Amino acid sequence: MIQHSTFLFISGTEIMFILFIVVMVFGADKVPDIARGLGKGMKEIKNATNDIKSEITKTASKSGLDTSVTKDVQDQLKQVKDDLEDFTGSVRRKM
Repeated sequence: MIQHSTFLFISGTEIMFILFIVVMVFGADKVPDIARGLGKGMKEIKNATNDIKSEITKTASKSGLDTSVTKDVQDQLKQVKDDLEDFTGSVRRKM
């Protein structure tokens, strides 16, 4: 049985087709610039969300709000995610 790797439910063939279309539309010389711009944009979004999270946490702790509730929710979400990964992993292997 051959298992194909997928990324966001997209197979390798589909990724290659998308890359081919990108090269055809933008040209090979523009692809690195586009990828660099996307990388910088993703980094800025990640930094902005981290800044917002830290500001909210600081404000909550200064106001005397209990922030342990969010940690409990995050732990529960992590547990559900792990359980889901275990389930989908077994389903994926059987396909």
